[in-house]
Amino acid sequence: MITLTVPVMIIFGVFLIAMVMIGVVTHGETTTFEDFTVGGRRLTAPVAALSAGASDMSGWLFLGLPGAVYMTGVGATWIAVGLIIGTYLNWRLVAPRLRTYTELAGNAVTLSAYFEERFEDRTRVLRILSALVTVVFFTVYVASGLVAGGLLFNEIFGADFESGLTVFAVVIVVYTILGGFRAVSLTHSIQGTLMALAAVALPAIALWHIGGFDALQDGLTDKTPALLDLGAEASFADNAWTAGQPLSAVAMISLLAWGLGYFGQPHILTRFMGIRSTRDIPRARFLGVAWVIVVLSGASLIGLAGIAALDEPLENPETVFIELSTQLVNPWIAGILLVAVLAAIKSTVDSQLLVTATSLAEDFYRAFLNRRASDTSLLLVGRLSVVAVGLVAYVIALSGGAVLDIVAYAWAGFGAAFGPVIILSLFWPRMTAIGAMAGMVTGALTVLLWDDIDPLLGPLETGVYEMVPGVLVATAAALIFGKYVGRPPARTWSGPMEHAMAAHRTKEHAATDQGATAYGTAAYGATGHGTTGHGATNYGAPGYGATDPGTTGYGTSQGAPQGQNWWRS
Repeated sequence: MITLTVPVMIIFGVFLIAMVMIGVVTHGETTTFEDFTVGGRRLTAPVAALSAGASDMSGWLFLGLPGAVYMTGVGATWIAVGLIIGTYLNWRLVAPRLRTYTELAGNAVTLSAYFEERFEDRTRVLRILSALVTVVFFTVYVASGLVAGGLLFNEIFGADFESGLTVFAVVIVVYTILGGFRAVSLTHSIQGTLMALAAVALPAIALWHIGGFDALQDGLTDKTPALLDLGAEASFADNAWTAGQPLSAVAMISLLAWGLGYFGQPHILTRFMGIRSTRDIPRARFLGVAWVIVVLSGASLIGLAGIAALDEPLENPETVFIELSTQLVNPWIAGILLVAVLAAIKSTVDSQLLVTATSLAEDFYRAFLNRRASDTSLLLVGRLSVVAVGLVAYVIALSGGAVLDIVAYAWAGFGAAFGPVIILSLFWPRMTAIGAMAGMVTGALTVLLWDDIDPLLGPLETGVYEMVPGVLVATAAALIFGKYVGRPPARTWSGPMEHAMAAHRTKEHAATDQGATAYGTAAYGATGHGTTGHGATNYGAPGYGATDPGTTGYGTSQGAPQGQNWWRS
């Protein structure tokens, strides 16, 4: 054990110190609240692409997905197909307009601020509702990620859970406080690169050990041909694989539906808000989608290779990545591979931590407590909010309990509550604030109550993943209420993105020359409802992102022992 532990500990230590040093280096670049929350909107295409991908995948990438494929075969990879399609559509449909609209919407740095400005909601209900959802769900989500980090240390080093949890939490909070969005995004570039290398290297090593793809195919066929059938799901029980059953249409739709969640994830959408220009988005989209294809393909192959390469079936299939790393390579290479698991968990936790802290500072402190807050005070409150959210999440993580079960609904909840509203806000100029509220509430409630509603349908019971009805109901509610209830926005949100931004910036410079700011003036040829700039929003008030596929029955290891689902960050 000591032969393995010492090299891995050294590599883990170097990695964690490097993350803190990035925070120190970027501290000098983080001088404004906008720098702290969206990096001053200066992310390059490669950094934005890697940061969006790393924020997304979490520990599920190297633990949950390989474990699911290890148990059920290639039929489980439909979830990866859905995620690849969702990634592409998110970059294609959402990124360009969200980048532009959030800057035009009073330079909004949170989704809540964007919603309020976009729908001209003078009641502020829309802002409060979306901010509460973000803060509550993401605080628990952060706690779940801290649990995953603590248990990873326990799994690899045999260290007690509390010590691993503490080290993990302190490192994340320190570099997030120091460098904010910039530090988080740069660490994601390193972590995303590590994750891609691990997703390529470990399957290659395992295939070399087995004897190539032909030997892998023979080994899987010997267990059961169902492991290689995209239309079937093998069964893994009592340390043996059997044919299982064909994948039903509902199961396949449920797996593919994970991709729908991308449109509503705040920690991913902030990467779109922070990219330097819409002209950088095509390159970022290519890099981001390519990265997702590489890591999901590699993770799936790890699950299959584990069946043939390991001598004995695993009691916990979710440890297949760890077992292959420790059994097939020397301790130093194993340390590099295992640190990729830590990187995957950490890159999601820090994104969610920063989004939650930003929402506290922007959507509660500035919006309701200090509307004329200076940039310096906002920056201080933002950093203090990181500490506060980190402490609350740390306490939740220590106590554990049923509260962490909320995470099972977070991916679907954000996807259904925010996704349809985001899409419609970008492509339907006349949508009302009431429509946005109806979409959020019905989407969230459908996800939370679907397990109780579905059995009541009797012969029509579907068993479908709650994301599907959640998105459908939210979209219908938003369309109906958005058309017939409430006042459409006075400002027109449409038009070519770059032309709109050019017009906006021209007006801004002109207004600045006259001693006024322009975020409340007419970009897109419409009038705003205020004359404030970076320091305030239009209604007289101050003017955001594991994945967690694998928390329903389709993406998880049903055969894993109780309490083993610590990777779901």
